[in-house]
Amino acid sequence: MNTRFGGLPNPKEAQSIWDDIWHLEAHHSTALEGNTLVLREVQALLDQGRAVGAKPLGEYNEVRGYADAARWVYGQALEPDGWHDGRLLTLSEVRQVHHTAMTPVWDVAPHKDATDHEGPGCFREHDIRPFSGGMTPPAWPLVPVRMQQWVDEVCQVGQRLSTGEQPDRPLTEELARLHNEFERVHPFLDGNGRTGRLVLNLILVRLGHPPVVIFKRQRDAYLTALQRADTGDYGALGELIARAMYDNLNRFIVPNVAGPARLVPLAALVSEDFTLPALRQAAQRGRLDAVQGPDGVWRSSRKAVTAYQDNKHKRRRSAG
Repeated sequence: MNTRFGGLPNPKEAQSIWDDIWHLEAHHSTALEGNTLVLREVQALLDQGRAVGAKPLGEYNEVRGYADAARWVYGQALEPDGWHDGRLLTLSEVRQVHHTAMTPVWDVAPHKDATDHEGPGCFREHDIRPFSGGMTPPAWPLVPVRMQQWVDEVCQVGQRLSTGEQPDRPLTEELARLHNEFERVHPFLDGNGRTGRLVLNLILVRLGHPPVVIFKRQRDAYLTALQRADTGDYGALGELIARAMYDNLNRFIVPNVAGPARLVPLAALVSEDFTLPALRQAAQRGRLDAVQGPDGVWRSSRKAVTAYQDNKHKRRRSAG
């Protein structure tokens, strides 16, 4: 996509769309790991800094840390800084993602078995028990070498793609293989799932693709797909990634091609007149004709926003 279409718009060019993805990713990726904040609580936390509800402090910090890491990933993928050496990925970036995501929750609820050398951004110094599907991560002394090998594999894929050479399997299955290999190494004592999905998005966005969001309702399918990938079958996981890429690609494309009556995410309808929070509030209050999908995202149309704007102006004139 970078070569053919110039890549994705950066967060400054399409802030509302990136913000919408950011909210969804922070909510669903932490919910996959058991976080109980609902989407509106995540939005209040990230947009207003308000801890709505009576959840444990660690849960708010978990979402906050993930959101900070996701923001860093989006920016680092599109406008890399000193952590980047020009290749598709560096080991320092992987560790920075983990450090950013895990530090807030670690500050209030560190892993009970962690040594002083196993904090955020540091590889584990414990062996991991076999998982329910039978997969056993490598012994901890092997983790640094295995992670460097994994990063080198990622960069080799990036190098082949940059020269026009296609990978041995469809791209989404190749990404599924890389994601699964990361989880098989399980390099950190905690936070491997969150870090793995964040790093996958760093790779995707750097390749010019949209980040993916695995929804909490897909948890069972996602875990089953990872288990199948352990056996070398990357099809199911690749399909999950492909569908998630397609969904978020539409967030960027549909607003530019949709007719006035086509339902699109509210983020695509933001303008100088209406911010995303204002549209969301109008939808929740029933003043804007909108529907909320099973993914928690409100959708409306340009036609509905125009009608809402006209009615708003009429109310103001009547009040005057």
